[in-house]
Amino acid sequence: MAEDDDLTEQSADETDDDALAAEWAASMGDDDDSDDGGDDGDSLDNEGVPGRVLDQDEIDSLLGFEGEEGEDEVHGIQALINNSLVAYERLPMLDIVFDRMVRMTSTSLRNFTSDNIEVSLDNITSVRFGDYLNSIPLPAMLAVFRAEEWDDYGLLTIDSNLIYSIVDVLLGGRRGTAAMRIEGRPYTTIEQNLVEQMISVILKDLCGAFEPLSPVNFTFDRLETNPRFATIARPPNAAVLVKLRVDMEDRGGRLEILFPYATLEPIRELLLQKFMGEKFGRDSIWENHLANELWSTTVPLVAILDEQKMTLKDVLNFKIGQTLNLNATPDSDIYLMCGDVPMLVGRMGRRGTHLAIRVRESLVKSKKVA
Repeated sequence: MAEDDDLTEQSADETDDDALAAEWAASMGDDDDSDDGGDDGDSLDNEGVPGRVLDQDEIDSLLGFEGEEGEDEVHGIQALINNSLVAYERLPMLDIVFDRMVRMTSTSLRNFTSDNIEVSLDNITSVRFGDYLNSIPLPAMLAVFRAEEWDDYGLLTIDSNLIYSIVDVLLGGRRGTAAMRIEGRPYTTIEQNLVEQMISVILKDLCGAFEPLSPVNFTFDRLETNPRFATIARPPNAAVLVKLRVDMEDRGGRLEILFPYATLEPIRELLLQKFMGEKFGRDSIWENHLANELWSTTVPLVAILDEQKMTLKDVLNFKIGQTLNLNATPDSDIYLMCGDVPMLVGRMGRRGTHLAIRVRESLVKSKKVA
């Protein structure tokens, strides 16, 4: 009986050991699966039960909605989508152009309104034209202007705050009181005429800002209050958006200028410069040195008395002492050739013991050397 008890205890110990070994192997298997990362978070185990489910924070992080409100940084899939919206080169010279415009417009609007006005540049970004039209807060006025030298159009957007502020200032509104806004009504003819005058002042300053880079004349085309009627490009086309802020003490508003990239294409090379007058890959010192050396280069000049066409048989049959008759007289024109290029034409004569040619005409077109 003692032996039977010993065998029973031994088998029980072996059973416990097998159970522990199986549990250990199972835990090790789980660790291996977690280390490998699995196929995805929704993979199923052997019994068909989901292994791991993403919580709401992880889903928001994956889709790019994490972060506090007001943060400009975007993560996840949303960042990839936004990154592919507008992929176009940056134009450094635009910063200089619109910095110049800000200074000019501040002075012009002060003279226009006889009030203390400050114009500031918020930012310059790239957007899709269709997305910009959909994002315009209404009511607003959209001025379509034409760049005559570039043969294309641009868009000038004035928000309602700036419209009412300008109208209030021009019509003698008292300082220290906010401009009165009446929602739900269209702009009157007087308001539109006053805004058109301000637009003409802004377009004149915009012409002056581009003048050192490339002279261009911006002319007012039409004024629209519905963004659908201000379409100057296809919705997916890329455009440059310039946001300006106009402050008049306790009043003011926003002013936005939009240029489709197709409009700026004629001066694209100039806008790629990092400073005014930059030359891409050109070395003026080497150019001047090469020009000076070319002027001192010697070239052979050949005086052509006459030219004849003969067969190859006649040329091969030439003999010593044979006379070739030239169709040239003392009054015939003699051409001086440099290679195959005719340079001068004149008459043949004699000067002392040398044959000479008196030049009668130059065949080289005069060009100013830069």
